[in-house]
Amino acid sequence: MNSKCRFCNNELSVPIIDLGKTPLANSYLNKKQIKSSEKKFPLQVFVCKKCFLVQLKEYETSKNIFSEYAYLSSYSSTWLEHSRNYVNMIIKRLKITKKNFVVEIASNDGYLLQYFIKKNIPVLGIEASKNISKISVAKGIPTTNAFFGKKLAEKIIKKNEPADLIIANNVLAHVPNIHDFIEGIRILLKHDGVVTIEVPHLLTLIANNEFDTIYHEHFSYFSLTVLKKIFSFHDMKIFDIDELETHGGSIRIYVTHKNNKIFSIHSKIYALINKEKRNGLCNMKTYHNFNKKILKIKHELNEFLSYVNNSSKTIICYGAPAKGNTLLNYCAISSTDISCTVDRNPYKQNLHLPGSHIPITEPSKITKIKPDYLLILPWNLSEEIIQQTRFIRKWGGKFVIPIPSLQIIE
Repeated sequence: MNSKCRFCNNELSVPIIDLGKTPLANSYLNKKQIKSSEKKFPLQVFVCKKCFLVQLKEYETSKNIFSEYAYLSSYSSTWLEHSRNYVNMIIKRLKITKKNFVVEIASNDGYLLQYFIKKNIPVLGIEASKNISKISVAKGIPTTNAFFGKKLAEKIIKKNEPADLIIANNVLAHVPNIHDFIEGIRILLKHDGVVTIEVPHLLTLIANNEFDTIYHEHFSYFSLTVLKKIFSFHDMKIFDIDELETHGGSIRIYVTHKNNKIFSIHSKIYALINKEKRNGLCNMKTYHNFNKKILKIKHELNEFLSYVNNSSKTIICYGAPAKGNTLLNYCAISSTDISCTVDRNPYKQNLHLPGSHIPITEPSKITKIKPDYLLILPWNLSEEIIQQTRFIRKWGGKFVIPIPSLQIIE
């Protein structure tokens, strides 16, 4: 267990935020497993006082967390639309053709690469989870089942040309060894190639109280300020950036080799870094204040659930995302408070949420229970979910969104 910063190796001191001991957020349980004791690990947030990388200590290895994984990207129509729009945009922007080679790291079930294949552009997916790799291969998407780093990058370029485009969406936070991962990207990328990386933005996470996105498989939480330092260390430069609404507020960075003169650094980079500084991302006081806001959310949700249960009303959850497990476990909510949650992903159905032991069932259960309240755990997809489940209004059902503060929608 590393007690030093995973970027600059500075000693980490006391945690800024302590969310208690929780199981791994994606360690869903079958009926037999809920009768046994679960492994729980401290969920504590540290901020490096030297480089200001926000991070967790590594209590469990990536192999144990990701070799078998429950999250499938293709079950969100919002995310598929986001991916399709990205592919159309990047093909036009970089003039990508059949002669180019595209690699996606953490390609999941082929949610994104399928759109390149439809345009006959050569691709390779890299996916650490065995179960998800099989799904991607079954779709006809060339996929390597492995964890990405320097060694894998060297193997790939022996068999293929270097990549013209490397894509890494929502994976950098999952990487305990940042240097090995970034160095692998540098090795795999063609001299005039481009990398696009999407990460939840630390600035938005704090501004919108998105503490539930903190869980053990997210080893790091990034500002643009820190990302610029990391890539510069590996002789790469961030030359452009998009601010996105995905995952509650993300940034997409465009990266290339430092000596690539084709792309000059956009002024948006400096503007956002200055904004981060103005909002205190390099000030420890900011993180202490964030902790106070987290406690307020816990109090609001517990108070609401107490009202629901004492008034003989019914409440169930929608979704079984990892972030929901952080929220439920931190607030000490269990199956005695909420009878079930529903999820479209069949891989999660008939299992139980870790820690809270709330059973997961199929969405058709909503019409059978007719709950007074539907607590949306993947709040970042609330518009999509409310549209899909608007039928609950027929019996007076209401939607509950817990983040950034408790909101009831009729």
